[in-house]
Amino acid sequence: MSGFLLEQRRLARFRRLPDCPLRDYFAWPLPQPSRDYRSVEYVAVDLETTGLDARKDQILSIGWVVVAGQRIRLGTARHRLLRVEGAIPAESAVIHQITDDEAATGLDLAHVLPELLWELSGRVLIAHHARIELGFLSAACKQLWGVGLLIRAVDTQSVARRLLERRQIPFKGSDLRLHALCERYNLPRHGAHNALSDALSAAELFLAQAAYRDSGHGMKLGDFL
Repeated sequence: MSGFLLEQRRLARFRRLPDCPLRDYFAWPLPQPSRDYRSVEYVAVDLETTGLDARKDQILSIGWVVVAGQRIRLGTARHRLLRVEGAIPAESAVIHQITDDEAATGLDLAHVLPELLWELSGRVLIAHHARIELGFLSAACKQLWGVGLLIRAVDTQSVARRLLERRQIPFKGSDLRLHALCERYNLPRHGAHNALSDALSAAELFLAQAAYRDSGHGMKLGDFL
């Protein structure tokens, strides 16, 4: 979707919504793709979920951290455990190590999502395989306020795929996993399948990808979208 059309949709949703955290989010213009990517602020986000279908599965935890001035602002790092309905599927619990007892102590989605939307306001989302984050966050906004989320997003997995294809470097699907790419760029190894650790890894990967691609000729945000 073009930058103009997305901005028009943002304005329409801002005007239509009653006062709520999502309307406050839509009050901020979306960063334009024509801007120098270094002048834009980002929020790296990762979700742990009970499954991969945003229509029926639930968010278990959210981790995020702000990236600004080509630096990761560690003071903004947050990790929130959410309360979910029903039992967590066993196959899901094996991956993210979140138990039913832990989830029972989590926060309500209605408490956590406004906090994240405030950080995302006027910024670009960074995620690895961003389709998951975008799908679940949009579904959560619809659940709470009846309208989906609109946001510009950098998918570090897609950026990696385009880089490898452009240089005609052979790769397989596993090479595009977050921690495999972090190893390729000699980035620190964080614990896998923890929302905050994966958000930090995605932030570091984006900065490494940007540094690798930036030839000093003023790359635009649109080059990463």
